[in-house]
Amino acid sequence: MAPTPPDNSKTNKLERYNSYLLRRMSSANAAASSSSSSSSSSSHHHILFRASVLTALVLILLFTLHYPPLLLLVSNSGPRPSPHRSLLSSSSSASASAYGGAAWERDVRRSAAPRRGAGGLSVLVTGAAGFVGFHCSLALHRRGDGVVGLDNFNPYYDPSLKRARHGLLARRGVLVLEADINDAALLAALFAAHPFSHVLHLAAQAGVVYGLNTAAPFSESHRTDRPASLYAATKKAGEEIAHVYNHIYGLSVTGLRFFTVYGPWGRPDMAYFSFAKSILDGRPITLFRTADGADARRDFTYIDDVVRGCLGALDTARKSTGSGGQKRGPAQLRVYNLGNTSPLPVGRMVAILEELLGKKAKTHVVTMPRNGDVPYTHANVSLARHDFGYRPTTDLAAGLRKFVRWYVDYYGVVDVEIKESTEKTIMHDDDDVAAAEHAGASLASE
Repeated sequence: MAPTPPDNSKTNKLERYNSYLLRRMSSANAAASSSSSSSSSSSHHHILFRASVLTALVLILLFTLHYPPLLLLVSNSGPRPSPHRSLLSSSSSASASAYGGAAWERDVRRSAAPRRGAGGLSVLVTGAAGFVGFHCSLALHRRGDGVVGLDNFNPYYDPSLKRARHGLLARRGVLVLEADINDAALLAALFAAHPFSHVLHLAAQAGVVYGLNTAAPFSESHRTDRPASLYAATKKAGEEIAHVYNHIYGLSVTGLRFFTVYGPWGRPDMAYFSFAKSILDGRPITLFRTADGADARRDFTYIDDVVRGCLGALDTARKSTGSGGQKRGPAQLRVYNLGNTSPLPVGRMVAILEELLGKKAKTHVVTMPRNGDVPYTHANVSLARHDFGYRPTTDLAAGLRKFVRWYVDYYGVVDVEIKESTEKTIMHDDDDVAAAEHAGASLASE
């Protein structure tokens, strides 16, 4: 039986993310409630401000303890992992005691060993059952690199989709451990079992960091100290903390800023995914316009292009210069945009979905709130193009066609016919592993 598409009618990412955090950090929620109730004379806005400040402090503390930036590509000579447990870990995550022993170490070494000779990488991928982590893991394995994944399968969105991605990776021979990235004993056991050359750190919530910057396209050199939401502020905080570890410990770090990534096996909370479900179900979708009536615009970036960028950054990452807490010299520190460079109105995305699905969308147009999102995104990728040849090649119509073909197959939609294409897509055929080979077919020749 095909899985049932998740209900993602609430498309405001900020609300979803705050709701998730408040569920997982009940103590912080209780403190915020107590603080607000004790000030009966305060206005509603003052109460909201105090709760936001408290949440921000908790997030900053979390990042300080565990320092997971938006994306880290690090070598094997960085500082020791934190001994603290994650406040956001899934209750189903296995403990470190579940790992270890000769058989487990053999499995780790087998999956981590490169198959493409002396130039092969050995990569630990965090968030390997997530959207981008899954595709990157497949692409690395496809070109002969060694890959071991970590994921805690948290319920921020439907974990069954993460399990399905995990199943495809397992059939390709990629080991993915259900574990918490903040489990110090587990990380120590992993690096003792195999000397990974890189860490591709994708175990985080996704989003943008440019905030209230008005210059376009967005460049890595533009100011990012005015985020438009608390959520975006945590992303900026991650980059700044990564800078501190680079400066103090000689940790080689590359940060990648993703721009509205979409495609097969994507995240159900993203607009293109939830809009497809709503159109098929006949439910209305909400479209945002700016205060002056303009459509919100996004730099939609297809997953294969983002994967190429991730692999390019890995291939050009230098070794860390620190070991045992001692820094021997300056270490590499980079930040790159990975986008499509062609922002389009969200309404255009809806029109393409309507054509592919053969159904008209019921739309509800509202003015974009000023408390958490930006009216447009537009990536300047000239730095990534210069440093590792990043060139996005997939336009929105072609990318959405691949997504819809995957969607109707995975969820068993029977009343939609998609015109055949010469390009392959990762499907959901448990008996046909070859159908999962794709994840960017052109990567095999690069």
